[in-house]
Amino acid sequence: MGELIDTSHEWRGCLTKMAIEPGQGSEPARYTLRAGEHRLALNPRLGQPLGLTWTSAIACTHCGRATKKSFAQGYCYPCFKTLAQCDTCIVKPETCHFFAGTCREPQWAEQHCFQPHVVYLANSSGLKVGITRKSQLPTRWLDQGAVQALPILEVDTRQQAGFAEVLFKEQVSDRTNWRAMLKGEVESLDLVAERDRLLARLESGLSGLRERFGADAIRLLDASPVELDYPVLEYPRKIVSHNFDKSPDVAGTLLGLKGQYLIFDTGVINLRKFTGYEVEVH
Repeated sequence: MGELIDTSHEWRGCLTKMAIEPGQGSEPARYTLRAGEHRLALNPRLGQPLGLTWTSAIACTHCGRATKKSFAQGYCYPCFKTLAQCDTCIVKPETCHFFAGTCREPQWAEQHCFQPHVVYLANSSGLKVGITRKSQLPTRWLDQGAVQALPILEVDTRQQAGFAEVLFKEQVSDRTNWRAMLKGEVESLDLVAERDRLLARLESGLSGLRERFGADAIRLLDASPVELDYPVLEYPRKIVSHNFDKSPDVAGTLLGLKGQYLIFDTGVINLRKFTGYEVEVH
């Protein structure tokens, strides 16, 4: 879990995305800031001053080499161009080229892409569709700041999930309006009704996928909606976005945590965007 820090002193390390655990009972999600080997529980810091200062150093999250620019949220350029996890098929899994023999890292793909995946509906700023490895739930929803989520299909591979997602994107967005998500302007949805409506409209397309990959390849899930809550004292009325590339100092009173964002009284910052950036925390 890394070193438990003495928060009375400054410390530094390279950022990775915040660790988020679902809350127990009525408690909101629990957040941990991760920078190098250091860990800082953030929920107890709500309402208190917190500062991050970028040292101007960036290290590749994969190989550790110094880089002047981060690619794909944390990679140096050589890793960006050679790693399977940075290939375009990760963003568009329906374009998977594993069977063409051109996968950058076949062993990595077998461990990550040829695993059960889930197609889900979520409500982060309105209805959206998404996919993720089954093992990544509910982390994926928490990373997106979703307040509701519902798994609807399970498939055997990431590519199959991509083909299913393409069908759903004809009817519903796969994007989150991050500004609305951070303002807390999210109305509750009946995800079960939305699921049933979409499945009825996409019956023909899903049948086509089953004919292509096998009758058991695209499996309906009988799941219940999940409600997710976040530790937020006050949502911002106006979104001001902090950016280390424009100003190395980000500080203020910590008012909330949602998705991968810190919400300060001075603005918000998406820490996942700055993976690999070395910061001093104070």
